Amino acid sequence: MSTDSTSSPSRKEKREARAAKAAAELEALRKKQARKSILTVVAVVAAIAVIIGGLVWFSLNRSEGDKVTAVEAGSSEHGLVIGPDDAPHKVVIYEDFLCPYCAEFENASREDLAELAAEGKVQVDYRPFVLLDQIGPYSELATSAFAVVQEEAGDEVAKKFHDLLFENQPSESGPFPEAGDLVDLAVEAGAEESAVKEGIENLDGKAWADAATAAATADGVQGTPTILLDGEQFLEGNTMEEIAANLVEQIS
Repeated sequence: MSTDSTSSPSRKEKREARAAKAAAELEALRKKQARKSILTVVAVVAAIAVIIGGLVWFSLNRSEGDKVTAVEAGSSEHGLVIGPDDAPHKVVIYEDFLCPYCAEFENASREDLAELAAEGKVQVDYRPFVLLDQIGPYSELATSAFAVVQEEAGDEVAKKFHDLLFENQPSESGPFPEAGDLVDLAVEAGAEESAVKEGIENLDGKAWADAATAAATADGVQGTPTILLDGEQFLEGNTMEEIAANLVEQIS
């Protein structure tokens, strides 16, 4: 009677094999969960960094008021002015299209300032520049696009484009709109696509953006939004909504 030299695995060997396989699968699951936890921590840390960064800009803006040069609304080539030259009050607003606090102030003040400017009570000088370029290219792209739209389509369309940029502001952590997206916003504001498309895509307004940024730096601006009322930095309020409300109250 002969026997096969290769016998089938015993029940014990099968159990051990299944146990080894289960242990391997469990270890793989643990590693996957550990990687997921690490990514979650990284995401949370990144979000906290963005928040802290924003608070630093806001705090810096409030603490450096005595260093901002007194500037007259309408005195710069790098801005957008609404309201008459003989208005009793002048407001200058330095802003970055990526700054979330600028968007908050815009949302809280835009309609009131536009109405007061139309009534002749205030002249408002919006001065966008590039502050948050360390985050990515969007600030430069948006400011350059604004310059192109203002040059090619005029101040009225540029103001609408300015407002749309804040209404469609991306998060500081991205994803960021591309040039084509800003072309679409420019057309929505009233610009002819053929007049602005190439300029926006080619950053034709970069020289303007660079000059606006240099001018803001020369004026002592270190944070956004920096708001001046009749030549003095305006800091009355603890939130953008409060600052906007107090500003409107003083010029009404």
